[in-house]
Amino acid sequence: MDAPLPLGTEFLFRMSLTVGAPQGLGTSRGTDLRVVPVTGGTVAGPRLTGEVLPGPAGDWLRIEPDGTTHLDVRLTFRAGSGGLVYCQYTGLRAGPPEVLARLGRGEAVAPEEYYFRTALRFETGAPDLAWLNRIIAVGVGQRLPEGPVYDVYGVM
Repeated sequence: MDAPLPLGTEFLFRMSLTVGAPQGLGTSRGTDLRVVPVTGGTVAGPRLTGEVLPGPAGDWLRIEPDGTTHLDVRLTFRAGSGGLVYCQYTGLRAGPPEVLARLGRGEAVAPEEYYFRTALRFETGAPDLAWLNRIIAVGVGQRLPEGPVYDVYGVM
């Protein structure tokens, strides 16, 4: 067997989001469906800085009976250069039931106590940000009481 192809990453930015109260839609397809509005936030890092716009933006969460959460997020941010960037990501947050229950109550939980990863794609018409149209990024997340925070890495 040939050696596996290398996978490199480059830290792009930290994205910190603020969120509003979730809208619970009830049980659907065996999961608890909630829509959580994204109300703002920041993007700050070596490759990109900007402001997350308050809307329309949101997270369509599906929570399994064991607390595992599937994210489906869409938002827009304005880069420091002025260009608009559409960001869509899916993700997974999982861990021991007692840890997920603490997160659900809004408690601060150390990020190493649970798994929280995302896969991000971007779209923009801004010429200086066109490189975002041609990458896939991954995020390592943590859920703070005020909202989620992601360290976002481009996959090279």
